[in-house]
Amino acid sequence: MQPDLAGLIRRRQPKVLFATVSGAHLYGFPSQDSDIDLRGCHLAPLDSLLGLRLPNDTDEASEELHGVEIDLVSHEAGKYLRLLCKDNGLVLENVFSPLVVCGAEFLEKLRPLAKRCVTRGCYQHYRGFLASRLHQLEKESVKQVKTLLYAYRVALGGVYLLRTGVVEANLQELAHHFPLPFLEDLIARKQQAERQALAEGDWAWHREQLAGWQARLEQAHADSRLPGRAPWEEVDRFLVQLRLSEFTSR
Repeated sequence: MQPDLAGLIRRRQPKVLFATVSGAHLYGFPSQDSDIDLRGCHLAPLDSLLGLRLPNDTDEASEELHGVEIDLVSHEAGKYLRLLCKDNGLVLENVFSPLVVCGAEFLEKLRPLAKRCVTRGCYQHYRGFLASRLHQLEKESVKQVKTLLYAYRVALGGVYLLRTGVVEANLQELAHHFPLPFLEDLIARKQQAERQALAEGDWAWHREQLAGWQARLEQAHADSRLPGRAPWEEVDRFLVQLRLSEFTSR
């Protein structure tokens, strides 16, 4: 399906710089009926940035491919690189996703710079994402395994990033570093179908486990030796060179 996915995003964005797969496929627990989350970055024509009417800097669409729903989001390069400098964990996970649909050569240039955008400030993203998943679980009348897995993924991923500076979004890979025996069963249940209910009575135990991971996340932030800010100046030069290259190629 990869060539078809690449063709889909190129039809929408002829100047796509890269596209990778995110969501459950990246996180290591897709189910048979999961959609595919496609995330990309594109370059707007330079002349479109010079006039009074600036182009939309985000393209969002829902398409169907071979019976599978494709959720597509692509940001214009300027917006994407600004988000990269703002400790945005989702953008970092997209850049470092091993599920590359197109733009591998561009990612080879971007990733060394993106690695330097992994900062202590990423804590805010993972802390907020974890809090939102916990809030969602509290509201769910029937607790979903999917929501629970998202909570564990973001908690473990945040701790791992703050300790090592490595962006790892796949929960199965994270489980090698933080062995939690119950994760294998939760992942297997989620892979059977998108909507799986948590066994009655299990939520209280998982709530306590996740509270412990919240504390670990806070401690990882306190102990982290990652840089305090992204190299804005270098990212700015990268964007300028990207736009100038597009101009000279014309």
